[in-house]
Order: sequence, then C-alpha cells, then structure tokens
Amino acid sequence: MAPQLTPMLDTRRYDDREHLLLAQYAMHSRDTEGRKYAEPEHPYRGPFARDRDRVLHSSAFRRLSGKMQVFTGEMGIYHRTRLTHTFEVASLARTMSRVLRLNEDLTEALALVHDIGHPPFGHCGEDALSECMQRVGGFSHNGFALVIVEQLEQRYSAFPGLNLSLEILGGQDVRAHKAEAAIGRSPLLEVQLVDAADSMAYDAHDVDDALQMGLLSMEELLELAIVRRAMRGVREKLGDGPVRRERQLLVHELIDLQVTDFLNEALEQLVEYQGHTADEVRDAGVRLEHSEAIRRERGELEAFLFEAVYRHPRLIPVRRAAYHRLQDMFEVLSRDPSRLPLRFRRRAETRPVEMVVGEYLAGMTDTFCDTQYKYATDGSTGPLSDW
Repeated sequence: MAPQLTPMLDTRRYDDREHLLLAQYAMHSRDTEGRKYAEPEHPYRGPFARDRDRVLHSSAFRRLSGKMQVFTGEMGIYHRTRLTHTFEVASLARTMSRVLRLNEDLTEALALVHDIGHPPFGHCGEDALSECMQRVGGFSHNGFALVIVEQLEQRYSAFPGLNLSLEILGGQDVRAHKAEAAIGRSPLLEVQLVDAADSMAYDAHDVDDALQMGLLSMEELLELAIVRRAMRGVREKLGDGPVRRERQLLVHELIDLQVTDFLNEALEQLVEYQGHTADEVRDAGVRLEHSEAIRRERGELEAFLFEAVYRHPRLIPVRRAAYHRLQDMFEVLSRDPSRLPLRFRRRAETRPVEMVVGEYLAGMTDTFCDTQYKYATDGSTGPLSDW
C-alpha cells in the first residue's frame, strides 16, 4: 500500500511543477500509459521517479559494478565498469534533458536501465552467448534487460520484476530493435537523448581509458579530426603555454563539443514543434542528431577505436579466454541442467534450456563467472550458485 496522502503531499503538485518547467513536447508524467500491473500513485514521486529508484535499488543494477566495459580488472583499476559508464550516461542525459526542457526523471530512469542486461566480459561475453544461443534466437543485452526488469528481479510479492512504467519498457525495447525504430514513428525524445548520451560517453571514456593504459598515444589520436577539434578547444581555453593533464582536458573537451553540437542542433530542430505534444512529435518522426560534420568525425573516431583499441593485441588473449570460459560453462549446463540454481531449474521447466542457461550466465559479474567456472569444470556435480 502506498503511503497515505496528506494536505502537503499530493501528486498534483508534481504535475503542476512539470507543467511549468517542461516543454509541451516532453513526456509529462500525467500522460504515462501506466504499468502492466496497476499500482496506486505515490504521494510525492511521479511514475518515472519511482522507476528510477526501482532500477537504482535492483540487484541487477548493483552487479554492473562487477562487469567490465572494455578492459578487465587484470589490466588495472582505473578504467570504467558498466556501473561507472551508466552514471556517466545518466549525468550527460540529465544535463541535456534539462536544456531541452524534457522529463529529467524519465531520462534518468532510461539511462540507469540502459545497460542492465550486459553479460560479463563486455562485448566478447555477448558474442559468446550469441553464438551459443543461436538455436533460441541468439542473445541481445538490450533484450535481456527487459527479461531482467520484467521477470528475473524479485523484489515485490504482488508482481514479477520491477513493474516499470510502459514508457521505460518501450524505451528499452527501442534499444533492442534499433533498425525498426529508425523508420516511421520516432521514439520519445527522452529515449533518443539517452541513446545519444550513451554513444558520446563511451566514445570519450574509451579514449580516456586507452590513453591511460598506454594502448594509444596522443600522436595517434591527433590524426583524427574530432580529436584535433577538441585539442583546439583546449588550447583556446588555456592559451599557448604548456598543457598539464592533457588527457583529462582532451576527454572533457570531447564530451563538451559533442554535447554542445547535439544541443544546438536539437534546439534548432525543435523550434517548429513548440506547442506540440510528445505524441505529435513522435508521429512527425522527429529524430535528434548531431550536425553532419560531427557525425562524420564521430564515425571516424569510432572506426579507429574499433581497430586500434577493441582489437588491440593486449586485449585479444584476455577476450578469447573469457569467450571460451562462457562457451564451456554453457555446454556443461546445457548438458546437465540439474547444475543450474533452483530458480533457473524451475524456469527451464517452461522454457528452452539453452535460453535459461544463457540468462543465468548473462546475469553474472566477471568475478562471479570466473568462480562458477571453476565449480562447473572441476569434476563436481552439484548445482552452481545463484546470483
């Protein structure tokens, strides 16, 4: 039961605040489509603020601290995890949402949930599960995020999952089906904003991590147009003297120039939609994006990072070993589902075993996966631990 209303606590005050602060084309809390399982309104939190808090307090969200972004713990402790990346995305997205007068609660909730379905060991973990699960449609971390928040999280007695607002589930579904979302009716502006913030954040912090770890040199990066543009910005701010903390300043400027460009383009594009509702903007197919010049330069940067960092000789053996560990565990558990934890054995009674094994492996942190791998392959026969 929700806390009782008092004269000073009333969701109408929340709606009035949004009416004053948000643009009409923002997603207003009063217009939410609700939840799959109906719940009473909360007296002082809107629906998307509740969603944010439910994601933040979920066990799946906490496990992001133990999941690598690109680099493993064997390579140091400076680099980002999925959790720190998520907070960076949320920070960027909230800032942009405020400038564009969009719904910050919705934006933050979408940002916090966006990577919750990532498996252990980054993209090589996803590649391994995709190959293992071909018979049941493969694996998508964006799709698995929906399984987590709708089924696997167990925090309430009245319903499975977190019972998030349909706008959150719809936004995550857009991420799971990006090709379909790229045509026709556009996603909510808040959904688009989080996707843009995600891309900008990982471009900048992968540069930061790779430089700090010595995988790249500044000279190599300065071959790229967007890096030269960012360094010009640094020089304009600091003058011609020696630059201290060059790496950190470059990363700050990379983020700033991308965000500024995106906001300038969005503000110009949204001028003609003043007075339109969120649904009307979606029906018009409005899609926010960077200027053509920045899009081109970001594409060059991402292609460079793919070849120079994600395929770096120092990463390949680490990624290969993680890939094979997941494959081996998948084979062991698929052959003998009795080794699954009880919760997953029960799921396997109504679902394909390969799907359930993939779900179990995808929810693991890197370290937990390594520990369970030892149990799975040491000749023992008992069930592995639940996460």
